[in-house]
Amino acid sequence: MSEAAASGERDRLVTLAMALVAERGGAGLTLGNLADRAGVSEPALARWFVDEEALLEAMVERWFVPLTAIMDEVMAADLPPRRRMYEFFARRFNHNAARFRADPVAFGAYEELGGRHFHHVQGYIDLADHYLAEIIGEAMAEGHFAGLEVDRALSLVNQMVSAYLNTGMFKYILDKLDDSKLAQIVDAVFDGLSAEARGASAVSGLRAA
Repeated sequence: MSEAAASGERDRLVTLAMALVAERGGAGLTLGNLADRAGVSEPALARWFVDEEALLEAMVERWFVPLTAIMDEVMAADLPPRRRMYEFFARRFNHNAARFRADPVAFGAYEELGGRHFHHVQGYIDLADHYLAEIIGEAMAEGHFAGLEVDRALSLVNQMVSAYLNTGMFKYILDKLDDSKLAQIVDAVFDGLSAEARGASAVSGLRAA
Protein backbone atom coordinates (compact mmCIF):
# COMPACT_ATOMS: atom_id res chain seq x y z
CA MET A 1 0.00 0.00 0.00
CA SER A 2 1.38 3.42 -0.93
CA GLU A 3 1.93 6.10 1.69
CA ALA A 4 -1.01 8.10 0.33
CA ALA A 5 -3.27 5.05 0.39
CA ALA A 6 -2.19 4.20 3.94
CA SER A 7 -2.91 7.76 5.06
CA GLY A 8 -6.30 7.63 3.37
CA GLU A 9 -7.16 4.35 5.08
CA ARG A 10 -6.15 5.76 8.45
CA ASP A 11 -8.39 8.78 7.88
CA ARG A 12 -11.25 6.46 6.92
CA LEU A 13 -10.82 4.47 10.11
CA VAL A 14 -10.81 7.61 12.25
CA THR A 15 -13.98 8.80 10.51
CA LEU A 16 -15.66 5.46 11.20
CA ALA A 17 -14.53 5.58 14.83
CA MET A 18 -16.03 9.05 15.21
CA ALA A 19 -19.29 7.73 13.75
CA LEU A 20 -19.31 4.85 16.23
CA VAL A 21 -19.01 7.28 19.15
CA ALA A 22 -21.78 9.47 17.71
CA GLU A 23 -24.08 6.45 17.38
CA ARG A 24 -23.24 4.42 20.49
CA GLY A 25 -21.39 6.72 22.84
CA GLY A 26 -17.89 6.14 24.12
CA ALA A 27 -18.72 2.61 25.27
CA GLY A 28 -19.23 1.64 21.64
CA LEU A 29 -15.68 2.51 20.70
CA THR A 30 -13.62 -0.67 20.68
CA LEU A 31 -11.14 -2.00 18.18
CA GLY A 32 -13.46 -4.93 17.61
CA ASN A 33 -16.42 -2.69 16.77
CA LEU A 34 -14.25 -0.55 14.53
CA ALA A 35 -12.93 -3.62 12.71
CA ASP A 36 -16.50 -4.82 12.10
CA ARG A 37 -17.58 -1.40 10.83
CA ALA A 38 -14.51 -1.03 8.62
CA GLY A 39 -14.71 -4.53 7.18
CA VAL A 40 -11.20 -5.48 8.25
CA SER A 41 -9.79 -7.91 10.80
CA GLU A 42 -8.95 -6.63 14.24
CA PRO A 43 -5.25 -7.60 13.89
CA ALA A 44 -5.14 -5.60 10.65
CA LEU A 45 -6.02 -2.45 12.59
CA ALA A 46 -2.67 -2.68 14.37
CA ARG A 47 -1.04 -1.28 11.25
CA TRP A 48 -2.64 2.05 12.09
CA PHE A 49 -3.56 1.80 15.79
CA VAL A 50 -1.63 -0.48 18.12
CA ASP A 51 -4.33 -0.13 20.78
CA GLU A 52 -7.42 1.88 21.69
CA GLU A 53 -5.29 4.63 23.21
CA ALA A 54 -3.63 5.21 19.84
CA LEU A 55 -7.06 5.36 18.21
CA LEU A 56 -8.31 7.85 20.80
CA GLU A 57 -5.24 10.01 20.23
CA ALA A 58 -5.96 10.08 16.50
CA MET A 59 -9.59 11.02 17.12
CA VAL A 60 -8.63 13.85 19.46
CA GLU A 61 -6.15 15.09 16.87
CA ARG A 62 -8.91 15.08 14.24
CA TRP A 63 -11.21 17.06 16.57
CA PHE A 64 -8.62 19.72 17.32
CA VAL A 65 -7.13 20.20 13.84
CA PRO A 66 -9.55 23.02 12.87
CA LEU A 67 -9.31 24.62 16.33
CA THR A 68 -5.52 24.61 16.20
CA ALA A 69 -5.66 26.10 12.70
CA ILE A 70 -7.90 28.89 14.02
CA MET A 71 -5.44 29.69 16.81
CA ASP A 72 -2.49 29.66 14.43
CA GLU A 73 -4.30 31.99 12.04
CA VAL A 74 -5.21 34.44 14.80
CA MET A 75 -1.67 34.49 16.16
CA ALA A 76 -0.23 35.08 12.69
CA ALA A 77 -2.62 37.96 11.91
CA ASP A 78 -1.60 41.60 12.28
CA LEU A 79 -4.00 42.49 15.09
CA PRO A 80 -3.76 44.63 18.22
CA PRO A 81 -3.89 42.59 21.45
CA ARG A 82 -7.49 43.46 22.34
CA ARG A 83 -8.80 42.38 18.95
CA ARG A 84 -6.51 39.36 18.88
CA MET A 85 -7.88 38.13 22.20
CA TYR A 86 -11.45 38.53 20.99
CA GLU A 87 -10.76 36.67 17.75
CA PHE A 88 -8.85 34.00 19.68
CA PHE A 89 -11.95 33.16 21.70
CA ALA A 90 -14.75 34.09 19.28
CA ARG A 91 -13.61 32.04 16.31
CA ARG A 92 -13.21 28.86 18.35
CA PHE A 93 -16.50 29.46 20.14
CA ASN A 94 -18.35 29.87 16.86
CA HIS A 95 -16.73 26.74 15.45
CA ASN A 96 -17.69 24.63 18.45
CA ALA A 97 -21.16 26.15 18.65
CA ALA A 98 -21.78 25.18 15.02
CA ARG A 99 -20.61 21.65 15.78
CA PHE A 100 -22.95 21.44 18.74
CA ARG A 101 -25.96 22.76 16.86
CA ALA A 102 -25.33 20.35 13.98
CA ASP A 103 -25.62 17.30 16.25
CA PRO A 104 -25.96 17.88 20.01
CA VAL A 105 -26.09 14.15 20.78
CA ALA A 106 -22.87 13.36 18.94
CA PHE A 107 -21.21 16.45 20.42
CA GLY A 108 -22.15 15.28 23.90
CA ALA A 109 -20.74 11.81 23.19
CA TYR A 110 -17.43 13.30 22.04
CA GLU A 111 -17.38 15.59 25.08
CA GLU A 112 -17.93 12.67 27.44
CA LEU A 113 -15.25 10.58 25.76
CA GLY A 114 -12.76 13.43 25.90
CA GLY A 115 -13.49 13.92 29.59
CA ARG A 116 -12.76 10.27 30.33
CA HIS A 117 -9.49 10.42 28.40
CA PHE A 118 -8.48 13.94 29.31
CA HIS A 119 -4.75 13.23 29.04
CA HIS A 120 -5.17 13.19 25.26
CA VAL A 121 -6.84 16.62 25.35
CA GLN A 122 -4.44 18.29 27.76
CA GLY A 123 -1.80 19.11 25.15
CA TYR A 124 -4.26 21.17 23.12
CA ILE A 125 -5.39 23.07 26.21
CA ASP A 126 -1.76 23.77 27.05
CA LEU A 127 -1.20 25.10 23.51
CA ALA A 128 -4.20 27.43 23.86
CA ASP A 129 -2.85 28.71 27.18
CA HIS A 130 0.57 29.27 25.60
CA TYR A 131 -0.97 31.40 22.85
CA LEU A 132 -3.18 33.27 25.31
CA ALA A 133 -0.12 34.04 27.42
CA GLU A 134 1.50 35.55 24.33
CA ILE A 135 -1.54 37.78 23.79
CA ILE A 136 -1.48 38.82 27.43
CA GLY A 137 2.22 39.62 27.12
CA GLU A 138 1.47 41.85 24.13
CA ALA A 139 -1.25 43.59 26.11
CA MET A 140 1.05 44.11 29.08
CA ALA A 141 3.58 45.74 26.79
CA GLU A 142 0.86 48.29 25.99
CA GLY A 143 0.16 48.96 29.68
CA HIS A 144 -2.77 46.62 30.36
CA PHE A 145 -3.14 44.26 33.37
CA ALA A 146 -0.98 46.47 35.58
CA GLY A 147 0.71 44.70 38.46
CA LEU A 148 -0.34 41.20 37.41
CA GLU A 149 1.97 38.34 36.56
CA VAL A 150 1.25 36.63 33.23
CA ASP A 151 0.13 33.40 34.90
CA ARG A 152 -2.28 35.24 37.18
CA ALA A 153 -3.74 37.21 34.28
CA LEU A 154 -4.01 34.00 32.25
CA SER A 155 -6.00 32.31 35.00
CA LEU A 156 -8.29 35.30 35.46
CA VAL A 157 -8.99 35.71 31.75
CA ASN A 158 -9.78 32.03 31.32
CA GLN A 159 -12.23 32.22 34.22
CA MET A 160 -13.89 35.33 32.82
CA VAL A 161 -14.54 33.73 29.42
CA SER A 162 -15.13 30.19 30.72
CA ALA A 163 -18.72 30.10 29.45
CA TYR A 164 -17.36 30.33 25.89
CA LEU A 165 -14.65 27.71 26.49
CA ASN A 166 -16.53 25.09 28.50
CA THR A 167 -18.28 23.19 25.70
CA GLY A 168 -19.78 20.83 28.26
CA MET A 169 -22.07 23.70 29.30
CA PHE A 170 -23.36 24.41 25.79
CA LYS A 171 -26.48 22.26 26.30
CA TYR A 172 -27.47 24.52 29.19
CA ILE A 173 -26.39 28.03 28.19
CA LEU A 174 -25.52 28.21 24.50
CA ASP A 175 -28.63 30.25 23.71
CA LYS A 176 -27.38 32.89 26.17
CA LEU A 177 -23.96 33.26 24.50
CA ASP A 178 -23.13 35.43 21.52
CA ASP A 179 -20.26 37.36 19.94
CA SER A 180 -21.42 40.76 21.18
CA LYS A 181 -21.42 39.63 24.82
CA LEU A 182 -17.99 38.08 24.35
CA ALA A 183 -16.70 41.36 22.89
CA GLN A 184 -18.00 43.23 25.95
CA ILE A 185 -16.29 40.73 28.26
CA VAL A 186 -12.98 41.17 26.43
CA ASP A 187 -13.36 44.95 26.61
CA ALA A 188 -14.00 44.65 30.35
CA VAL A 189 -10.88 42.49 30.68
CA PHE A 190 -8.72 45.09 28.96
CA ASP A 191 -10.30 48.11 30.61
CA GLY A 192 -10.47 46.83 34.17
CA LEU A 193 -8.24 43.85 34.94
CA SER A 194 -5.28 44.75 37.16
CA ALA A 195 -3.72 43.95 40.52
CA GLU A 196 -5.20 47.11 42.06
CA ALA A 197 -7.45 46.55 45.10
CA ARG A 198 -10.68 48.44 44.52
CA GLY A 199 -12.81 47.39 47.45
CA ALA A 200 -14.21 43.96 46.68
CA SER A 201 -11.57 42.14 48.71
CA ALA A 202 -11.16 44.80 51.40
CA VAL A 203 -13.36 43.03 53.94
CA SER A 204 -12.77 40.67 56.84
CA GLY A 205 -14.69 37.57 55.81
CA LEU A 206 -17.95 37.55 53.88
CA ARG A 207 -20.98 39.50 55.01
CA ALA A 208 -24.34 40.52 53.64
CA ALA A 209 -23.87 44.25 54.22
